[in-house]
Amino acid sequence: MALLEVENLEIAVAGQSEWLPVVEDCSFSVDNNQTLGIVGESGCGKSLTAMAIMGLLEQSQVNITNGKIWLDGENLLDMSAGDRRRIMGDTMSMIFQEPMTSLNPVYRIGDQIVEALRQHRKMTSAEYRTRALQLLEMVNIPDFQQRINSYPHQLSGGQRQRVMIAMALSCDPKLLIADEPTTALDVTVQNEVLELMLDLQRRTGTAIILISHDMGVIAQTCDEVAVMYRGRIIESSTTAGLFANVLHPYTRGLLNSIPAIDSETEWLDAIPGRVPMLEEKLSGCAFHPRCSYSQPKCADTLPAALSIGESHLVRCHFAGELEL
Repeated sequence: MALLEVENLEIAVAGQSEWLPVVEDCSFSVDNNQTLGIVGESGCGKSLTAMAIMGLLEQSQVNITNGKIWLDGENLLDMSAGDRRRIMGDTMSMIFQEPMTSLNPVYRIGDQIVEALRQHRKMTSAEYRTRALQLLEMVNIPDFQQRINSYPHQLSGGQRQRVMIAMALSCDPKLLIADEPTTALDVTVQNEVLELMLDLQRRTGTAIILISHDMGVIAQTCDEVAVMYRGRIIESSTTAGLFANVLHPYTRGLLNSIPAIDSETEWLDAIPGRVPMLEEKLSGCAFHPRCSYSQPKCADTLPAALSIGESHLVRCHFAGELEL
């Protein structure tokens, strides 16, 4: 069994008169020292899936209605709330999208790192500070001995993201979930943060789930890829296998939106339309209203997950028949 296995996960959001499905039949796994990329447009259920794994949907208007989440052989959904809290930030941890909304602006960054440590480790005050300094040095914060006393607004965007990584790694988690950790960063800092995460993975063996809407970032960092659309994984494979043989029109649309260095094209291809709202009930394949290859069968029948080759799964009635 892999370190993390998600089986047939289903999540629903409370609507005005009924529960609306937002994640359906979602299954994937990730093992030690492996990076899984989950990619898709905003509103496809990527972050909700991550929060379900972390146990952050309790006492909210979002419910896990079906499925299992196995971590180290234990089903997280069978645990009590107290047991889930004990492993959050310890066995598994999460880097959120925007550090300025995740870091407390009135506390120094050293205090915030120590706060995470206090929840899971018993140390003396001197040992807490020493560990916080080690973490800031590990994530390459310049002048870390002085920066430990800085407030979040005194750091750059890249430095704040490094602090978030330090907090997430403070207890040496087995699983790290990074929810679009480079969205607000420029390209140079983005590359530095991604390289930092992969370097830390090489040193610690941590499994990483990287959530992104950027196929370029996925190609650069991930071993395997799961493409998500409107709450379902519609294509998954090894990274090399996916980029070498794209089988779903949605995945092709995401790839076509990436600018190529050697291209003289002035306008990038864009997927027409938008991700359907939760209230919009669609039969068949959810992508069919936007798909240029759509046939009547696509609107009527939900495609099953087809296995193409050894490790390539796709949900498309015409997988392998289309010239994408």
